[in-house]
Amino acid sequence: MPASYAQKPLLGKLSLTSHLSVETGLHIGGGGENLDIGGLDKPVIRDPLTKYPYLPGSSIKGKLRSTLERLLNKPLNRTGGSGTWRYESDDLVNGFTEVEEGRFIAYEGASTCQISRLFGSTGGSKFWMPIDVAKDEGFKETIPTQTIEGQNCVRINRGRNAPARLIIRDSHLLPDSAAKLKQVDTGLYMTEWKFENGIDRVTAAANPRQLERVPAGSKFQFELVYTVEDAEQAVEDLQNIAIALAILEDDALGGHGSRGYGKVRFQNFQFSYRSLAQYRQITSTPAGTSGLQPLESIANTQALLDNFGSLREYIEQRLLPGNES
Repeated sequence: MPASYAQKPLLGKLSLTSHLSVETGLHIGGGGENLDIGGLDKPVIRDPLTKYPYLPGSSIKGKLRSTLERLLNKPLNRTGGSGTWRYESDDLVNGFTEVEEGRFIAYEGASTCQISRLFGSTGGSKFWMPIDVAKDEGFKETIPTQTIEGQNCVRINRGRNAPARLIIRDSHLLPDSAAKLKQVDTGLYMTEWKFENGIDRVTAAANPRQLERVPAGSKFQFELVYTVEDAEQAVEDLQNIAIALAILEDDALGGHGSRGYGKVRFQNFQFSYRSLAQYRQITSTPAGTSGLQPLESIANTQALLDNFGSLREYIEQRLLPGNES
């Protein structure tokens, strides 16, 4: 596998924070250690120190990724286990995934793919790319070859990984919300029981179960950090994030969304950007200041979409050539 000796660029970091409000009971499972008679079938995930429920960044990030894959109509070219399929860039540059003998699906290289550059990508095996591209990229493989969609291609045995530009933190309860949940008496600490009873459509046999949920009205601190590597791509990436957050509000977070669980709302968006030059100047920054350049607060996702032009201007003023801070 060819090595790249060029370091990935770093222009700066853009942070977004928001309040994530739970509007219907929400369940993200933590996996019970014990199965007690009369106990919960599905507990929620909790912080091991405080025992407060929280929302894992991995769950939010996975939901946003699957949303954007559908939005951008990405093909399913990688098996995901249990008979499922998912999308992945097999390498940094464009090529073809061999999903079965003689059947190929084109993928977009992770260096330009709107999904892979945000969420990262794991290089595949047994994929194909045009021979001239493979030579330019430093691959040594020259056989076997095959014509795919009119291009003379060579099979590559191992692709290159691409790190994610997007970080999504675990979302923890806001202090006021935690205080309110402590006062709720449901028999569970800061959460609620949800009793369900599935009825077999043929035999009418009952299948009762008990789930733990984060109650409606709970509020969490949401935060994501985007690493700016390319100024032009940053605008496109952040627009996709904004759209995915709006779609998530009309979908569901966590399990059992089709039964009414997991409706959420994002409020009070705060954007800030710190350039590489500002990181270098931190030691000389006057006491009590951070060097961050905040954007005026945006109330909700609808306002975020309606006023994306102001966010675009904010980004372009700081990132495009000649405008760097």
